[in-house]
Amino acid sequence: MNLLASVKRTSLLLGLSVTLSVPATAWSQEADEAAMQPEKVLPLEELRMFAEVYGRIKDAYVEPVDDKTLLQDAIRGMLAGLDPHSTYLEPEAFENLQVHTSGEFGGLGIEVGQEDGFIRVIAPIDDTPAQRAGIKAGDLIVKLDDTPVQGMPLNEAVDMMRGEIGSEIVLTIVRDGIEKPFEVTLVRDAIKVASVKNRLLEPGYGYLRVTQFQLNTAEDLRDAISEMEQKQPLQGLVLDLRNNPGGVLQAAVDVADTFLNEGLIVYTEGRLPSSQLEFSAQAGTQAPDLPLVVLINGGSASASEIVAGALQDHHRAVLMGTDSFGKGSVQTVLPLGSDRAVKLTTARYYTPSGRSIQAQGIHPDVLVEEGRLTQVEHENLVKERDLVGHLENGGSDEMAANEDKQLAERDIQLYQALNLLKALNIVSANAQSKG
Repeated sequence: MNLLASVKRTSLLLGLSVTLSVPATAWSQEADEAAMQPEKVLPLEELRMFAEVYGRIKDAYVEPVDDKTLLQDAIRGMLAGLDPHSTYLEPEAFENLQVHTSGEFGGLGIEVGQEDGFIRVIAPIDDTPAQRAGIKAGDLIVKLDDTPVQGMPLNEAVDMMRGEIGSEIVLTIVRDGIEKPFEVTLVRDAIKVASVKNRLLEPGYGYLRVTQFQLNTAEDLRDAISEMEQKQPLQGLVLDLRNNPGGVLQAAVDVADTFLNEGLIVYTEGRLPSSQLEFSAQAGTQAPDLPLVVLINGGSASASEIVAGALQDHHRAVLMGTDSFGKGSVQTVLPLGSDRAVKLTTARYYTPSGRSIQAQGIHPDVLVEEGRLTQVEHENLVKERDLVGHLENGGSDEMAANEDKQLAERDIQLYQALNLLKALNIVSANAQSKG
């Protein structure tokens, strides 16, 4: 088994761990074992109390409990008491962790975390049952079918949401702004995540949507840029990382490297020697000078925050949207035998300027809340087109105006990002003409 040093959110993609991993070669077992040596003085009183509780459970619990169950529960409890990201991976969870980078898994396509005993939606994945049903980041799941989830372990809730493709499950949702809980029926499906999507918003202005960071994401991203450039020269790009739950660390580094010619991208610090890692940009970048706007929101986490933080620190892009999730800790997955592992928080990661975003998130340069644009009608204003017998324009400006209006009504944040790109090009052109 490869040993993964990973940055992980408090979540499971319904059976898929979103993990930021580095190669096993970065692990120095001898050095780290030396760093992990226990203190010489054992807490004898606490050990005595543990043994006493263990014995009383064995003797007095209403039903017999075997030693294996008690010891595994003790392991789970030790890790759960540390932080929300440290956990004990049983065979199924460990297998899911190792295969998640393939980009395909079964379930609903929703990333969830635990909050106050309930299941909180971190982000729905594009083109999945959850996204199509209108599940939103921040939704609170209080029931799975007829089963309340309060106090239910996250892994158990995930297992309930997974199931046979084509089968239904009813989620009871509590959403901010809606007074009463409501039910949403989802049909389970095989989730195939397209890592990168692209299109031209307008002539010269490209749009790149990264849904999550997989092993081939950076390559797909560069292919998408080339594809758009073949149609026409690009004047600017929007990189959309909204509701992107993260993924493979190296993919995040490579995506940032697509837009950076040099400099630090991300580094990690912890107590173990193997947790001291740095990742830097390489020369020969595909798009080092193209104007760039990056969209983020509360569903942007881990790998998304690494990319956004690096581009912001190097003043390579303008960040727009709302604060990101704020997942800035690193987990190391330590195999236990052949089919189990412990996932332990071992470090924090930092942006190039030394910012730790743990529990803070990345703050956008331009705050644009998600919302809906409404147009004020000026009924009494008469324009040239209202006059009888006016000449037609003969151009396509009206069609472009309608497309702008539709984009503004559909996605105000993307609309504002496109406008900013246009403004940057105008300022750049004016500066060059004066020079």
